[in-house]
Amino acid sequence: MASNDDGPVDSRRMRWQSLLAAPERLPAQLRHIRWIGGGSGAGKTTVARQLAATHGLRLYHCDATMAAHASRLAPADASLLRAFLSMDMDERWVNRPPDAMFKTFPWFAGEGFDLILDDLLTLPPEPPILVEGFRLLPRLVAPLLSLPHQAVWLSPSPAFRRIAFDRRGFTLEIPTRTSQPERALSNLLLRDQLFTEEVVAEATALRLRVIEVDGALGIDEVSKCVAQCLGLGAR
Repeated sequence: MASNDDGPVDSRRMRWQSLLAAPERLPAQLRHIRWIGGGSGAGKTTVARQLAATHGLRLYHCDATMAAHASRLAPADASLLRAFLSMDMDERWVNRPPDAMFKTFPWFAGEGFDLILDDLLTLPPEPPILVEGFRLLPRLVAPLLSLPHQAVWLSPSPAFRRIAFDRRGFTLEIPTRTSQPERALSNLLLRDQLFTEEVVAEATALRLRVIEVDGALGIDEVSKCVAQCLGLGAR
């Protein structure tokens, strides 16, 4: 997973260690960033695209970086990812209960989060950056905030998540590659529900903002709520 040339890995590790030596500097360095996290199927990407276009923000999609980050992670920093990649599709999605799937999924555990920061710190501060993705765990984002209104988490209801997955074709994308598609889908949906509940509990405990998404509001209305939470002025 790490580069064959240890130079980039070592350079990143040294830069990250220097940041950890003075973590109090990070909120000031990241004050130009807004964060949208939450459960899968909540509409994070759609909302983020609307807000980026409306407010002239640079958009950073965490989901789009997963493959690149997996290749950059040193083995010592990615034990859960190594285990996940060694499994076949049934081992990942059929043979384990949803709570085990949730607890051992590498991105849910925060593996590779330092690479998100590494990417963001290399980008210029203008235009301001809007980061979105399920990898933005409240416990990891909270220490990076100058003010609470820099971040918000979207919490989809189970029914809304299923509708979103159906629309995106996600209900067929993974389950049909297993020997028991119906069981795999059920496990996936329950795993994601456990993750969403954990994210909401973390954000609530940290007094960070959460918006419930259940279909009562249209995407434009949800976008307005998120903009208000993030302190984005009307344009």
